[in-house]
Amino acid sequence: MSTRDSLPLQERVPLNNTLQRASDLLILFLLISLLYCRLISLHFRGFVWLLSFICESWFTFVWILDTNAKWNPVTYKTYPHNLLKRLDELPAVDIFVTTADPKLEPPIITVNTVLSLLAVEYPVEKLACYVSDDAASAATFYSLVQASKFAKLWVPFCKKYDVRVRAPSVYFSTQCPPSVPSALPSDFRNDWNHVKDEYEKLCQRIENACKEKHDGVPKTDEFADFSDVERGNHPSIVKIIWENNKDANAMEDGFPHLIYVSREKRPRHSHHFKAGAMNVLTRVSGVMTNAPLILNVDCDMFANNPEVFLHGMCLLFGFPHEVHSGYVQTPQQFYGGLKDDPFGNQLVVLQHKLGLGIAGLQGPFYGGTGCFHRRKIIYGSPPNLPHAHRYDVLSYKDSKQVFGDCRELLDSAAHIRSANMKTSGKLIDLSAKIEAAKQVASCTYEFNTSWGKEIGWLYGAVVEDLITGLKIQSMGWESKCMTLDPAPFLGIAPTGGPASLTQHKRWATGLLEFLLGPYNPLLATIYKSLSFRQCLTYLLINVWPLRSLFELCYTLLPACSFLTNTSFFPKDFNGVLRVWFVHTCMVEQPEDAEDLCTDCMVVWFHWRGVKDNGVI
Repeated sequence: MSTRDSLPLQERVPLNNTLQRASDLLILFLLISLLYCRLISLHFRGFVWLLSFICESWFTFVWILDTNAKWNPVTYKTYPHNLLKRLDELPAVDIFVTTADPKLEPPIITVNTVLSLLAVEYPVEKLACYVSDDAASAATFYSLVQASKFAKLWVPFCKKYDVRVRAPSVYFSTQCPPSVPSALPSDFRNDWNHVKDEYEKLCQRIENACKEKHDGVPKTDEFADFSDVERGNHPSIVKIIWENNKDANAMEDGFPHLIYVSREKRPRHSHHFKAGAMNVLTRVSGVMTNAPLILNVDCDMFANNPEVFLHGMCLLFGFPHEVHSGYVQTPQQFYGGLKDDPFGNQLVVLQHKLGLGIAGLQGPFYGGTGCFHRRKIIYGSPPNLPHAHRYDVLSYKDSKQVFGDCRELLDSAAHIRSANMKTSGKLIDLSAKIEAAKQVASCTYEFNTSWGKEIGWLYGAVVEDLITGLKIQSMGWESKCMTLDPAPFLGIAPTGGPASLTQHKRWATGLLEFLLGPYNPLLATIYKSLSFRQCLTYLLINVWPLRSLFELCYTLLPACSFLTNTSFFPKDFNGVLRVWFVHTCMVEQPEDAEDLCTDCMVVWFHWRGVKDNGVI
């Protein structure tokens, strides 16, 4: 899409943070002064003094990283109405939805996510939705088949009445229809009740299908591929649930393609978890629809804003050069969580304080969900800059070593790497692509290729999203953050202590793998094109698992001082300064002190009330 001689699609809005900068610099000055005081008297002090110096040096280092990340906060204002006269120029988008376990991620959740995406405001013929099911569950496939039938009713209803929340579980959470504005047709209530009844029937059918032994799944030829499936040991399954090409005249009133994908799994072959599933979806979609853009979302993250695709296009194509927007990341926001977020799973303060600051640098990290990518960057192409090496100059033999031995995939990759954002405009016969799709979804297809190493989602760490985003930004690409009201996507955060601990353990393990592995951001800055300040923001999150060690050690210093009859405070520190000093050192988190204290008080009162009511 050309942005020359056209109305603006986006506007960069710097945020004033003069007071925050002054506060951060003051604290940094005091911390450095304290370290100087420690250092000049280190030779005649004891072990406690040395331990204090080490901990406070760490706190100062993290404070510098934090100040760097928050220094230039910006936000972007988008103008999707300026796209309305250019709808024919909009590029196609392939949507990836990933699910792995029908017990942990019930199919009804996936169904609501898919329905919300099928009903977004975007040309129907330019969308295709791929659902990856790593469990090869017949119940999940059956649920999607039933959802496609309900979508014939749901999508027109949403567009006819301009429904704002297009996940039916959320929309129908109220028992009675919303008040009817005078502008709506008189039959709105009848339609609302009819659609709600059909949705309840859909939920019942899905619930029956999810019972033990899948009693609700019909024994028809359509489900024959699932008859002998063992989890972790089954062939590729690719099924077209809905193809929006059967009647070209009905495209406008229909909904996008819906394709089910379950990649081949064998016990002796590593499947690389979510990164492997994303690479399979990339290849399958490449041989079927080959859209130049990709949106990936988790199965529990529905589209909360029906114009989210238009806003995404504004940020992808609203800049004079593509290098400024390789991908567009939406902040992860949640619904239905515990009041006041006692476990901190919703990341509210983190995204508000750090997210805006990182947006002013090379751009936000790739968060693993809610992200619009250019397909070409997934294929390893750097920006169209002079003297840039790109895979589009590879010979057929070299391309086969990079992308694998599938002629359809090689041709589609060559088309994408040619920087052509337009599709052919012809109706695609998806059924003719099934065999090629199964081939690229096999567990042996990636052998002796660059998948997971140079192209696609990278392997080698639990946080595959972060290392993939780092690789993209290391090629010189910038990214943009899309903050909207209402939120672009809403997901489900863990609501219990054990689930939260499991999530934090995964984050800590993955971030340490990231820091100590070959994808270290320092190496990306030295040898590639990652900016130095962006490198510091990656280090800020990389060292998060290590912070607890220093903080725990520092909290034990008063007890240690008491037992050894020493003090870890400098001489002549009065009581008030000591309290301020400990507070400053311990609250040097990415969160602002005011937000942290306020949130702690609210959460304490909330849990006090829960305990008093006998809940715990």
